[in-house]
Amino acid sequence: MRRREFVAGLMGAAALARVARAQPSAIPLVPLVGVLNMQTQASETAQLAGIRQGLREAGFVEGRNVALELRFAEGRNDRLPALAAELVERRVNLIVANTTPPAVAARAATSSIPIVFVFGADPVELGMVKSFNEPGGNITGVAFLVNKLVAKRLELLAAVTPAGAPIGMLVDGNNPNAPSDIRLTEAAAVALNRTLVIEKLAGQGDLEQAFARLSERKVGSLFVAPNANFRIWRERLMALAAQHKLPASYSAGEFVRAGGLMSYGPDQAEVYRLAGLYAGRILKGENPARLPVVQPTKFETLINARTARALGLDLPHTLVALASEVIE
Repeated sequence: MRRREFVAGLMGAAALARVARAQPSAIPLVPLVGVLNMQTQASETAQLAGIRQGLREAGFVEGRNVALELRFAEGRNDRLPALAAELVERRVNLIVANTTPPAVAARAATSSIPIVFVFGADPVELGMVKSFNEPGGNITGVAFLVNKLVAKRLELLAAVTPAGAPIGMLVDGNNPNAPSDIRLTEAAAVALNRTLVIEKLAGQGDLEQAFARLSERKVGSLFVAPNANFRIWRERLMALAAQHKLPASYSAGEFVRAGGLMSYGPDQAEVYRLAGLYAGRILKGENPARLPVVQPTKFETLINARTARALGLDLPHTLVALASEVIE
């Protein structure tokens, strides 16, 4: 009887060991990098490629000596806290947070796991870090400050907007950067002596009505605020801009390559490569509190000449001369 109990105990212990090894919260055998993303996986192919490239440059190759744990909110801010908690439960070694809402969610979920953010806002203004040079705490990253580039974007857009016509602006009201985006764009419009008509959206379903109201106000062009959700809504957004024959300015070149008129902002591939490189350096033991927030220096202006012709625009030569790339 005692022998049977002893054998049963051994079998039970072995079963528990197998279960423990299968638990999602078990410590990973290789470094595990969580990626918390506001968009969908389909919309983030290029961004993920940049992160992987940066990791490779730091000596980490997915499938060999590092693994990625991907989480996508699919445009829903309300999903981010749970997704961040999942990554913490998985005991990831580091979290890469793409855009502001995921960074905010990751920071709320952990004060110990290193976080590398990638966004266009000012991390000091958001309270993410103490300073650019010495972030402090468990968080650092890449701030490409696209939100600070609105004055240049608006100036370029005004060059193709009929004199006296208002400029429309689309803003995602759920974005924590929205108040800053509006304030900066309004200041830029005043400096250019242009009227700004602002439409705040609660979701993709508001796009049609927002464009209808902009049409009623007879806006001559459209300024699309930098926002993660606009990348998810890109197809519908650009179709409505074409339908209403509005020259539109975007914060990233991917919109222009897909048929938008113009963009001005940082080289996105470089931005995400830098984030992956920082992730690799932290995995090697560097302290995020002492890694300065990176600010990219490479910016690009893209213009789609085909779209300009479809809109009946005669692009100023000075504008074309400024372009890093003109899509024919």
